Amino acid sequence: MVTIGVYGFGGESFLQRLRHADVRVLLDVRQRRGVRGPEYAWANSRRLQAALAHARIAYEHHPELAPTTELRRLQYAEDDRQGVGRRSRRQLAAEYTRRYTTEILDRADLTPIVSELPSSGTAALLCVERDPEACHRSLIAQRLTEQRHVKIEHLRPL
Repeated sequence: MVTIGVYGFGGESFLQRLRHADVRVLLDVRQRRGVRGPEYAWANSRRLQAALAHARIAYEHHPELAPTTELRRLQYAEDDRQGVGRRSRRQLAAEYTRRYTTEILDRADLTPIVSELPSSGTAALLCVERDPEACHRSLIAQRLTEQRHVKIEHLRPL
């Protein structure tokens, strides 16, 4: 399994990274499946799903793994306190990590994620942040590694 964000990619470079990693299914773990800004319009749900279908990559949405609006606001408040822009965040706030883990991840059944892993090729966890350390997808990946022994690679823009 790999993880990948939106920021730092263009639509074509994103698809190229997925192809290079032999991704067969993309698991979208965003709550809101839109991204602000014209440079990221390709990552909005309908456009992304169309591009993935054209690339023969399956798409699944897993909103049960998305942070709630309240949790996102908690992280944004910490970003503001540290003077960090949302697109330049490098790590998650400790309180966000604790609450995401107890409120979302500890309650989630990861069996559907594991069962969707392709028999050949790779699955990808998708969210928006460039760096996995700044995104809840890294927490999901860590849990999959710890509990299900899933090998994870984090894809970043080149």
